[in-house]
Amino acid sequence: MSFLATAFAVLALQTGWTWTLYEGEGPLVLAHEVPDTPRLRAVLECEPGAGVARLNLYGGGASGGIATVVSGGTTAQTESVGVADHRSLAMRADHPVFGQFVLTGQLAVTVAGRSQEVIVEAAHLAKLRRFAELCGG
Repeated sequence: MSFLATAFAVLALQTGWTWTLYEGEGPLVLAHEVPDTPRLRAVLECEPGAGVARLNLYGGGASGGIATVVSGGTTAQTESVGVADHRSLAMRADHPVFGQFVLTGQLAVTVAGRSQEVIVEAAHLAKLRRFAELCGG
């Protein structure tokens, strides 16, 4: 993990940010949030067994276009759609980029020259793996 990623992870832990997995009725949701507030950085959601996860990224603008998604040396491109205060993109649960994200907890998304990183700290990787298992079917 790079110094910047480590510093970001430490800062996230200090300010109340956490990853929360919501299972039950409706879609499966893994949210990077400050609990009991409307503050979000990233939300992964899918219908259990559907095999496609939607990633919503907050704080980087709502620009749409072609997104380059990178994790663990693997790369993919998908369409990003700007929605109000965030951007949204779909990822197949069986794609190598998603598999690397589940293993490493690190994902970079670049749209129109603007990049955002999603970092799931080691303490929360089990939640990401559970999300991927249930999403993929």
